[in-house]
Amino acid sequence: MLDLRPVGYVIGLLVAVLGASMIVPMLLDLADGNVHWQVFLESAVITTLGGGLVALSCANGVKQGLSIQQTFLLTTGVWLALPLFAAIPFVLGATEARFVDAFFEAMSGLTTTGATVFSGLEALPRGLLLWRGILQWLGGIGIIVVAMVFLPELRVGGMQIFKSESFDTMGKILPRATEIASRIAVIYVSITVACVFFYITFGMQPFDAVVHALTTVSTGGFSNYDASFATFSGPLEYVATVFMILAALPFVRYVQMVNGSTLAVWRDVQVRAFILLLCALTLGMALVLHMVQPRHPEAALREALFNATSIISGTGYASADYMQWGSLLIAVFFFIGLIGGCAGSTSCSIKIFRYQLLFASIRTQLQRTRSPNGIFTPRYAGRRVDDEVLNSVMTFFVFFIVSLGLTAVALGLTGLDFITSLSGAASALANIGPGLGDRIGPTGNFASLNDTAKWILSAAMLLGRLELLAVFVILTVPFWRA
Repeated sequence: MLDLRPVGYVIGLLVAVLGASMIVPMLLDLADGNVHWQVFLESAVITTLGGGLVALSCANGVKQGLSIQQTFLLTTGVWLALPLFAAIPFVLGATEARFVDAFFEAMSGLTTTGATVFSGLEALPRGLLLWRGILQWLGGIGIIVVAMVFLPELRVGGMQIFKSESFDTMGKILPRATEIASRIAVIYVSITVACVFFYITFGMQPFDAVVHALTTVSTGGFSNYDASFATFSGPLEYVATVFMILAALPFVRYVQMVNGSTLAVWRDVQVRAFILLLCALTLGMALVLHMVQPRHPEAALREALFNATSIISGTGYASADYMQWGSLLIAVFFFIGLIGGCAGSTSCSIKIFRYQLLFASIRTQLQRTRSPNGIFTPRYAGRRVDDEVLNSVMTFFVFFIVSLGLTAVALGLTGLDFITSLSGAASALANIGPGLGDRIGPTGNFASLNDTAKWILSAAMLLGRLELLAVFVILTVPFWRA
């Protein structure tokens, strides 16, 4: 029989940590003289006690290692349990949100999607705005640990190709996860502090700088303003772009750099592909934008660079209404959102390395077709790629496309139009944030969607953030029979 105690113990501890983190926005509201601090106090007590009791009740089952079944359940269970408790301040607080809206916002935060159902953000208590930023920041570091520890072990979507680079974890998932998290945390915090510093240096108010740094480094995209990053312009867009790019690169390379390998980042083939693709996209989009809507070349380049980086990294900030940029660029935004950043980063979507493996496989098949007697093997970063990895990647692509189609159809059945359904499905599965159209586009939000659509999108965010297969596998009968 499957022992759920180790899973419950870890989930309980993480829920308790989430409750403890509510003290930070509580203190901010208290310092502001805002009675909203009581909401965070109540939420912190409920969350910390709830998580602590679960952890205590499961403590007698804690082991050094986790089975594959337990690891799958833990990965999915964490991202189901945390949004439930993270939603409490939205229900009890100034937004007085219904549970469906509060859960949607919390899930969007912790999965670093960035889609929001709240408007009038400028009028919300600062503690609540900070809480939204904290959720995304915690979700960002959480997904890095999942990508480096759990997904390679679970052989999800070809992530096993990074197993040797993500530390040896077999048989000792929990202690290694703690060790890796501590190493990553130092780098993650350092980049966040640097982001705050440069935001303030280039004119952003300290509070805005802190919240936007939290949501930039996590590639989450929550903002303190309904207009998103359009509230800021000029040099701040360049600052945000730099840190969105840094967050979209594999953090394991930063660890290697700290350990003395100074060129570790640039030697990564997915990093080079990501940077070159972003440069090409920026130049092409800037040229088209300058031709379609004549403006100063620097403004065209800046807006193209910022918004392209925001979407491809899955951050979801918008500094302009790119729905007015013409059908060609709108289509480009849709497709680049399905690319994503590098594996082992805070970014989301399909990821660059999977496209590289896909093209390597296609190239090999073409070579074999052209020369049937030849021996050709796909390679990645100079290494031979096993068939198991290629099969995992192909399976992931199939699951992603099928999930995208089914989610879009399900949203359409709730009464949404085609553009909203398709872009909403892509936005949630790829954890991008804004969709397309007037309702959920860069100048809108998800508040006007019906409750069924919000639940569907919340489930899609979870699926996309955990690379689909990590969730789907626990829904199969053989998983529970094993």
